[in-house]
Amino acid sequence: MQNVFNKRKEEINEFNTLLEELNLRKKNEEVSPKEVPDDLMCKCPSCGKNLFKADYESALFVCPSCGYNARLYAKDRLKMIMDEGFKELFTDIAENHLDFPGYVDKLNKAQAQTQIDESIICVDGKIEGISTLVGVMDSHFIMGSMGSVCGEKITRLCELAIKMHRPVILFTCSGGARMQEGIISLMQMAKTSAAVKRHSDAGLLYIPVLTDPTTGGVTASFAMLGDIILAEPGALIGFAGPRVIEQTIGEKLPDGFQRAEFQLKHGFVDAIVERDELKDTLGKILRLHRPTEGYANFDPAHDDDRYEPTELMRERNTFSRPLEPWDKVMAARQMKRLASVDYMGQIFDEFMELHGDRYFRDDPAIVGGIAYLDGQPVTVIGVHKGKDLKDCKERNFGMPSPEGYRKAIRLMKQAEKFNRPIITFVNTSGAYPGKEAEENGQGEAIARNLYEMSGIQVPILCLMIGEGGSGGALALAVGNEVWMMENATYSILSPEGFASILWKDGKRAKEAATVMKITAQDLKELSVVDKVIPEYGGADDDALTSIAAWMKGNMKEFLRAQNDKSGKQLAQERYDRFRKF
Repeated sequence: MQNVFNKRKEEINEFNTLLEELNLRKKNEEVSPKEVPDDLMCKCPSCGKNLFKADYESALFVCPSCGYNARLYAKDRLKMIMDEGFKELFTDIAENHLDFPGYVDKLNKAQAQTQIDESIICVDGKIEGISTLVGVMDSHFIMGSMGSVCGEKITRLCELAIKMHRPVILFTCSGGARMQEGIISLMQMAKTSAAVKRHSDAGLLYIPVLTDPTTGGVTASFAMLGDIILAEPGALIGFAGPRVIEQTIGEKLPDGFQRAEFQLKHGFVDAIVERDELKDTLGKILRLHRPTEGYANFDPAHDDDRYEPTELMRERNTFSRPLEPWDKVMAARQMKRLASVDYMGQIFDEFMELHGDRYFRDDPAIVGGIAYLDGQPVTVIGVHKGKDLKDCKERNFGMPSPEGYRKAIRLMKQAEKFNRPIITFVNTSGAYPGKEAEENGQGEAIARNLYEMSGIQVPILCLMIGEGGSGGALALAVGNEVWMMENATYSILSPEGFASILWKDGKRAKEAATVMKITAQDLKELSVVDKVIPEYGGADDDALTSIAAWMKGNMKEFLRAQNDKSGKQLAQERYDRFRKF
């Protein structure tokens, strides 16, 4: 698709150049309809560039020049994302309004213009073969505003989904509440939110897709309540509109304020999806959330897979010598050491990263999402330090902020709802000790993770792959089992800190590393960890395939062992594991 965009962009630029030359020759004369036929060209609503209509339509109404995603009619949206044969629902709902002067005429005009009865169409159909209930709002109908009929349709859609045990997808495109219906419109916010809550309590998947614009009462109700929230690029998303904010605070808002990219950075959406990838993405999410029994639904095609190290790694392991505790501290801290994302990419299939804590920010130090482990859906979460200096700075050297821990527990609770096992990769020197972290509740965030993880009713497997620094590491390591790489470390604080506090001499850090019992072998003897993961001479790029194979094979055995356990049993076993210390 990108190649098509680029080609058309070149054609459009050439056309615009010709138009400019023509205008120069004719000075202030405008190009006549004969020169540019109305049925051939159109203008981008955002940048104003001239576009070939046919190309614009084939590009799903995304401008190849500026990338603007034009507002779609609901019926066009449905054709883009639904399989053939969907059926419209709830076409006979009566209005409940306050007899606002001229309102009925406005409704009739909107209905005639859009050929739909309200600002939302609800349908029963399939997306990539998976039965789904879908609602699509239309900004061309009184700016997609939510009145009584719109709210009633959304509510009925959720209620029907509960009866049919179906996921719900809602495409939002709205200016907010419908002013002409006054307080009745306001009530739709509570009604739709309550319906979404009942749908969620039934253990069902809800995905809002936020398009331009999503504002006001729609944002402050069902639009922000999804299990996974997607957005189109550049979409305006907010409660108060930009003009209202500027008038209230008396200052100009920065470029990009309230746009989808702003909301991603600030933790309110999981992903921004290009329009031509949207159907595929929705299909992928729906497949990942198909009901399963147990935790070992592995693809039989992988039954014969072997998880042995390569010959080179076996040889390297033979000649490697055990490291001293301080040497392991140094090895665990190396920037070139394999990171969480390396193992995720090697072990799992179709990893889909999800973002944000839904409160304040997306913390890049925590990478999490959904993937397949040989066909079994799992939630995967890892602390990521970074792969180079620039990456390390962006990820705060793997020191999570409160937002990171809140993102992690959000994804864990989501996994619990959909009965997915949780696998974490921990490599952090500790939680970020900064001023903002304290202001935003670092201690509370860590405590909340410990509290919630203790009771989660799906299997949790935690892998210590580098540094395990204090409570910042423990906040992602309350598992049914905890495994540790042979050259990783896990401790109450750094050896340097230990020596400085207890011995008043930071130079004794090497000695402290031995006294503190921070190695995998020490911690296995103490039952703090359950398995030691071999590194085959060192966790570097050469060893990735072999280490990941060991992890993958043992992960599958772990999940098979949990397969027949109830949620309460899993939570009890996790409690008992930590109760013994």
